[in-house]
Amino acid sequence: MRRFALGMMTSAALMAGLASRVQASSKDYSKSTKTDLVTKIMGNKSYQVYSSLKLEEVTKKVKTKTKEKKKYTVKKKVAVKKKSKKGKTKYKTVKQVKYKWVTKTAYKNVKKKWKFGKKLTVSADFRYAHVQSKSYKVKDGKRYYYIYVNGRPVGYVNEKAFALSKANVVSQVSLVNNPSDSVGFNAEDAINYVTDQHGSLVDNDSVEISCKSAELNISDTGYVSSRKAGTAVLTFKYGKAKATSKLTVRGDAKEGISSADVTPVKTDLPEKITTWSARDGARLSSSSTITSKDAVSSSHKYWATKTMSGNAKGADIETIFYHPAVLSAPGSSNLEAKVSSAVQGIDFYDNDLVTSNLDLGQADNWEARGHMVYYNMRKVKKYNWQLIPSKMLSFNTWLSYIKNIKVSPYMKLGHGQSVGNTKKYVYVLANWNRSKNWSNSQELIRVKKSTMEIDKIWTFKVWNGSAKNPRIFLNADVIDDNTLLALFHNAYKHRYEYWKISRSGDSFKAKEVGATGSDLISNSAEVQGFVWNSAYDVYYIAFNDYLFKIGAGLDGKTDAGKLLNYYKFDTGRREFEGLSSYGPELYVNLNHPTETLKVNHITK
Repeated sequence: MRRFALGMMTSAALMAGLASRVQASSKDYSKSTKTDLVTKIMGNKSYQVYSSLKLEEVTKKVKTKTKEKKKYTVKKKVAVKKKSKKGKTKYKTVKQVKYKWVTKTAYKNVKKKWKFGKKLTVSADFRYAHVQSKSYKVKDGKRYYYIYVNGRPVGYVNEKAFALSKANVVSQVSLVNNPSDSVGFNAEDAINYVTDQHGSLVDNDSVEISCKSAELNISDTGYVSSRKAGTAVLTFKYGKAKATSKLTVRGDAKEGISSADVTPVKTDLPEKITTWSARDGARLSSSSTITSKDAVSSSHKYWATKTMSGNAKGADIETIFYHPAVLSAPGSSNLEAKVSSAVQGIDFYDNDLVTSNLDLGQADNWEARGHMVYYNMRKVKKYNWQLIPSKMLSFNTWLSYIKNIKVSPYMKLGHGQSVGNTKKYVYVLANWNRSKNWSNSQELIRVKKSTMEIDKIWTFKVWNGSAKNPRIFLNADVIDDNTLLALFHNAYKHRYEYWKISRSGDSFKAKEVGATGSDLISNSAEVQGFVWNSAYDVYYIAFNDYLFKIGAGLDGKTDAGKLLNYYKFDTGRREFEGLSSYGPELYVNLNHPTETLKVNHITK
């Protein structure tokens, strides 16, 4: 495998090498050296960011002392050898040619004065932003890169502001002992970022990964098996960048084996409920370069057009926030560089909103990766944040928004709809939504909210008795740092199961806590969101345009698994993409364009 011999040179690294040769052979540094559009990782040191950098032609008086000989004639008395009879010396006057040095003053143009533009801010303000570049200039032997920040062109900064030749990986990975796992753990999942000597993000496939262990080994494709217990040290290396991660496969092979023995609550729907297919949904997406015509300047409000109780005005959803159209520069073709506005999942904790952003179509991929984005909703303006990738906002206004956004490194997200958000951490259960309920392990990723970087990875398994009856959760709600509630659709038995997964240290236990005896939607539509509302002890399950309210029974307020109501919203075939609840409030997300809406009346 390319990754485990010599690291494959990326196009960005190749361009950087060619650029270095151009730099060495050329004397005209006034022009920008172009590279591929690459992601830059900001370092811990702060440097000034300037609006421009120019090598200007400056006219300057320079006095040069140029000497030259000038010819002139003088008269001089010359003694004649013969003396007069009186003994006196005779003289005669002759002309004599002489030369003298003359200093001339000359003026010339000097082209050696670098001029920085306006001081905009310092690079520390962009520590948690998505920074990119595709050109640089060389001043006094130092590179100054022109950077884009969250999609907006900004200015020049010394490359020392970047994390040069750095590797940042998860320090600890804890895997469940799973004799039936046919895949194992992808070591690349532990990478936050690896950079080259100029601070450019390196493709994960170019990082050399090795495994040191007496019990475990890494395959040619970069996977570590979890079929037997053991420990290992994973080493990640690219050039001078190097980091290590400790990996442990836990010892108890019976961990996660439970029983699906809850009797489902029978659900007699008043009618057969169907919804449209996702492929027939809205296709309008946010542009990567937004203009005033693209920006939405009014809120959406959708009333439920149908409910189980027959009350057509039983609930409504109303816009509270339009997401940025995109958070990467135009031309961001590869997935590591592109921060799409296609949100798959959301979660609130107080005023902190976290989203999982995958490029369109990526959620269906086995190793689906993308970015997580954090927003401080205390500073949110409902409409203005759409304009972040443009220059339509004043710089100071834009900067005030940027300071309240954090973008994670490129990371594994899976389906992206199992998102959690606590006081210090963000969680995502990164499962593949095309796994067909296999018996492989499920990956839970924890991200530090302060940096939006992964700090711990666990895997766990949930089996009903044995590996023949696994439970893979495509939708889950992390309710605290030790507990998640997960939804499983048992299509064979036409029911939904609700599971509580609890963590103690690095071990997990699973228990079925409810079941609903219905498919809810009769034409096999996929679930688009699942959440538990703690204030009313109910679950909400979202499909394309339907929202189902079901009793959770976790604190005795409701009957576990009982269908309480459903609501149909006419959103113009804009499908729900994620649900969130904090306290009594409930939120939904829609794409095309991406907006978060608050649900009103539904919990009354």
